[in-house]
Amino acid sequence: MVIKTTEPKVLLRSKCILGEGTLWVKEHNTIYFVDIKKKKIYVFNVESKKTKIINVNKPIGFLAHIKKHNFILGLQGELRIVDLRLKKTIRSMDVEKNLPNNRINDGKTDPSGRLWFGTMDNFERSINKGSLYCLDKNFKLHKVDKNYIITNGPAFLNKENFYHTDSRKKIIYKIKIDRNLNILKKKIFIKFKYEEGSPDGMTLDSKNNLWVCHFNGACISVFNKKGKKIHRINFPAKNITNCTFGGKNHNELFVSSATKSMSRKDHNKFKYSGSLFSIKTNMKGNVSKSFKVKI
Repeated sequence: MVIKTTEPKVLLRSKCILGEGTLWVKEHNTIYFVDIKKKKIYVFNVESKKTKIINVNKPIGFLAHIKKHNFILGLQGELRIVDLRLKKTIRSMDVEKNLPNNRINDGKTDPSGRLWFGTMDNFERSINKGSLYCLDKNFKLHKVDKNYIITNGPAFLNKENFYHTDSRKKIIYKIKIDRNLNILKKKIFIKFKYEEGSPDGMTLDSKNNLWVCHFNGACISVFNKKGKKIHRINFPAKNITNCTFGGKNHNELFVSSATKSMSRKDHNKFKYSGSLFSIKTNMKGNVSKSFKVKI
């Protein structure tokens, strides 16, 4: 099947420093995303076109839906379950208390409803202090992998196989785990060239093609399961950071971007940087599971 996509449409001129964490919640008819550096959650209803902005007190890498208005937030040094409507904290857990300069970055749920996320150095130094974690339904945290500089992803083929990225190393790994979360196999799936920018957030469609955002590359590339590039979408934004499928028929791609590290010349060339985009496509995405947890 040949992939077809529309031109990127600007949904929201959010001017994010570091937009990330796109999340489609079907029952709310809403796309959620964050600005890590501004410590904000954006809530954009695709039907009413209304936007709500929620401020948090720490840098925020992602949010995942649990049920109704309950979400789990990945913050600097903390996982926090909140009722976003009431702005009430339900439960909280410290993460990497021994690494105060680390923060949580990208996070996603797997087909079993477990939550996966990575950590990284908040100052973005080239040090291997980042790790990959899984939080199970009993709110127990498991460290699955380590020695990352900038973690991104993951994207799940099934509950045993997934892709995960180290953006600074420009590598997307393919990882296989067992039922106890031990890594059985880890190999390089794709390594970006310098001129392609860095692999950032990613998602899978129903045919298991991998849609990868290029930070400092102004595009999204689509790779088939053999790692061959089969499609590319160019954007009027320099840093493409995160994407997820959603919309009524789950064939719309929502995409975040960032203005971080851009020069004046970059801003003139990529004037919609920091915006939220949408793209219609003939492919359908996998519906992301809500986080299954006993609150």
